[in-house]
Amino acid sequence: MRGTRWLLLVAIAAILFGVGVTYRAQKKILRELAPPKPAVLPNELNSTAEDWAWTKSEGGKVEVEICAKDFRQVKDASRTDLQGVRLKLFHQDHGKYDFVKSASATFFLNEHRLYSDGAVQITLDMPIEDGARPCSIPQAQPAHKLVSIESSGVTFDSESGHADTDRPTRFIFEHGDGTSNGASYDPNTHQLELLNDAKMNWQPVGPHAQPMLIEAGNVEYRESESQILLKPWGRLTRENTVVEGENPVVQLQDKRIHQITATKAHGSDTYPNRTLQYAADELWVDFNDAGVVQKITAQTNARLVAANASSETTVTAYHVEMMFEPENGQSVLTQVAAVGNSQVSSKPLPVPGRQIGETHILRADQLEMKMRPGGREIASIAALTPGVLEFIPNLPTQHHRTLNGKNIVIAYGPQNRIGTFHAIEVTTQTDPTADERKRKVAGSITTSKEMLARFDPKTSKMAELEQTGDFRYQQGDRRARAAKATLDEDQNVIVLQTAARVSDPTGFTSADRIRMDQKTGDFTAEGHVNSSRMPDKDQQKNSQMLSGDEPLQAQARKVVSTDHNRRIHYEGSVLLWQGANRIQANAVDIDREKRSLIGDGSVVTSLWEEPKDEQKRKTATPVLTVVHAGHLVYTDANRLAVYTGGIELTRVALRVKSRELQAYLAASGADSRLEKAIADGGVEVFQAAKDRTRTGTAEHSEYYTSDQKLILTGGKPTLVDSKDGTAQGAQLTYFANDARLLINGSPGHPAKSQVKQK
Repeated sequence: MRGTRWLLLVAIAAILFGVGVTYRAQKKILRELAPPKPAVLPNELNSTAEDWAWTKSEGGKVEVEICAKDFRQVKDASRTDLQGVRLKLFHQDHGKYDFVKSASATFFLNEHRLYSDGAVQITLDMPIEDGARPCSIPQAQPAHKLVSIESSGVTFDSESGHADTDRPTRFIFEHGDGTSNGASYDPNTHQLELLNDAKMNWQPVGPHAQPMLIEAGNVEYRESESQILLKPWGRLTRENTVVEGENPVVQLQDKRIHQITATKAHGSDTYPNRTLQYAADELWVDFNDAGVVQKITAQTNARLVAANASSETTVTAYHVEMMFEPENGQSVLTQVAAVGNSQVSSKPLPVPGRQIGETHILRADQLEMKMRPGGREIASIAALTPGVLEFIPNLPTQHHRTLNGKNIVIAYGPQNRIGTFHAIEVTTQTDPTADERKRKVAGSITTSKEMLARFDPKTSKMAELEQTGDFRYQQGDRRARAAKATLDEDQNVIVLQTAARVSDPTGFTSADRIRMDQKTGDFTAEGHVNSSRMPDKDQQKNSQMLSGDEPLQAQARKVVSTDHNRRIHYEGSVLLWQGANRIQANAVDIDREKRSLIGDGSVVTSLWEEPKDEQKRKTATPVLTVVHAGHLVYTDANRLAVYTGGIELTRVALRVKSRELQAYLAASGADSRLEKAIADGGVEVFQAAKDRTRTGTAEHSEYYTSDQKLILTGGKPTLVDSKDGTAQGAQLTYFANDARLLINGSPGHPAKSQVKQK
């Protein structure tokens, strides 16, 4: 029995030992299979995790997704520190999201705020990939470059997705990049704001596209409205073009710069051989698809200055539109339209070896300026409404001129030198130079229905001015008019054509054509010339050849007036008359200074006389004295008219022929115009009476009107009376009043008389 108990004890011990071994082995296995015991959490943390994710959804759609490699939640706070952060802000309207990546960030759940103090990268408008899992890393490659923003110190609102920072920010977008100090982005409105000192480098598309630098105090990019707002100021620079102003707005079209608007703005376009500057209270700049300026609109106090090596042109108006054409990637000015109190001033600049011309200023409510190819020089300037053109002298010898008219068009040649000028319904005023004012030279005024001016291309000085349609001219007390007038500026000569007429207080001259020197007043009139000159107030200065107290009238084919109308030459079928007295000749010259008159070729003078006394005049018969001659010289000093060449004098019943005749006119106030007439050379005298005729011949004769006495001397004086016979002597004196005849002989030549038998 005792042996059996021992065996049982051994068996029990073996069993216990096996159980113990098995327990220890199993315990070891369980210990090895058990998960590691978590580390003890720091006192400040409530929990930690890896590959953490947080989402916010509404209506079954995820709006915000935040993922992190490492998660640490602060005890007794709603703050979570994250590492390896990826944030997705989903656009619920068009299947895209904004992606934010940061090495570390802090998430404040209660405040719906995520803050990253370190570097942050934001990519806008990422496409949502089909089948993408939560917290997946974007793999899709978009068709174009996305907007990417890099900064630090960024705060995100998990409710709105709004992000902002006040630190330096760099951003990249499809057509460029930029920087700023501070930025803000709202995914709901797709509005990006660059807070301070913003710069954007914009690269438009196209083979000739040039980059544009956009600078501003603040930039606000409104994607939904395709606008970039620059505040409070902005500057845009594209190669040689700069536009700057207050609160510019950049309007985009298909993400290309389409238009820029600004207030209190100015700009410039600068190239080696041309510059363009413009400014206005309101400014609009339009671009083509290549980013090249195609139109600039300026309004309110608009101003444009275009300059090259030879001139400077300034345009001012309420509203100005500038049109451009692209040329080798540059904006070339082609046309300018100005509306509202518009003015274009073209000022020549000094050029070595060339005289400077006048400055031209054109004013009108509406103006249009066109440029020559290349945009450096003006092709034409037109006033679309009635305007005023002013020529401002730059040299003492140049005249100040003002022109009013309609449809004014100025055409320019090379180097912005004016070529031609055209207008209708024109009035011009030309002021005297300083030297002319010293010489008491008056200014001139002209009017006409149409005007065409041509300018010297070398000097821009007006060479010729043509005015047509009821031309009128006034200078001091001188007047002129014609259907057409042409001014030769170099010679200072006006040519009047068709129904031409010049006048002053002393008289007028009309003709088919009149050429007048503006400086001296001298003129030449041709074709159907008619003139009239008033007698001088000082009777001593009037010629007594015809009638000094009446206007002198004249007709001729040509008249030349010189020395301020003191010397006048008449030519071609000349007819002069004062009252009833006349002179006819092929040519007549009058010298008012010398008080002389010369007639030449087929001279005919017709002088009427009647008593000065009113009572005698009632009963007296006017007497006409007519003299035909080849040549006439009359001087007022001795009141002598000398006729030569085939003389024939006719007076009442008396006719005298000779080779030369001296006619002495009576003193002013006498009853007879002719005092005496002395004839020489082959003298023939014929008198017709009621009952007889008398014919006298001699080499010399004298006729006195006071007592109707005729004296024949020289040669063989002979008087043949058809009734009484023939008488000869050394001197024959015949009194027509009482038919007395005195015959004087000479030694060796006794008087002879042959009396007819009754």
